[in-house]
Amino acid sequence: MEFIEIKDNKKRYLDLLLLADEQESMIDKYLERGNMYAFCDSEVMAVCVVTDEGEGVLEIKNIATSPEHQHKGYGKKLIEYIEKIYCSSYDVLRVGTGDSPLTIPFYQKCGFSEKFRVKNFFTDNYDHPIFECGKQLVDMVYLEKLLKSE
Repeated sequence: MEFIEIKDNKKRYLDLLLLADEQESMIDKYLERGNMYAFCDSEVMAVCVVTDEGEGVLEIKNIATSPEHQHKGYGKKLIEYIEKIYCSSYDVLRVGTGDSPLTIPFYQKCGFSEKFRVKNFFTDNYDHPIFECGKQLVDMVYLEKLLKSE
């Protein structure tokens, strides 16, 4: 298994990206300005897009694992890889997500803690209601962890 950087034709992974951000117009806002990485074996199993948000902050804009490869630790491995390659260039790794019982515990297990919320982000920015685990996502929850140079 290996990590690769996807530099060209990032949209070929749109089906996978839509698992984490279900509106293509929102993905379009960050995909080309972001750096995209994949965790692969004979196929791409997980992808992650990160962006430079200034002031030493690197943000995970999208991280998704294909359904057949979920719950095997590949998302966590991808986050660990991102931390390793960016720890000398950034101070903070940030992620924004919905207030969901699926995503918040995952990020907490990866060492993130909640820092702030943007009220009504999902209802104001998406053209349809988004539900996860039967709960409508309304606020964007931002979690952060400090990156340490090794």
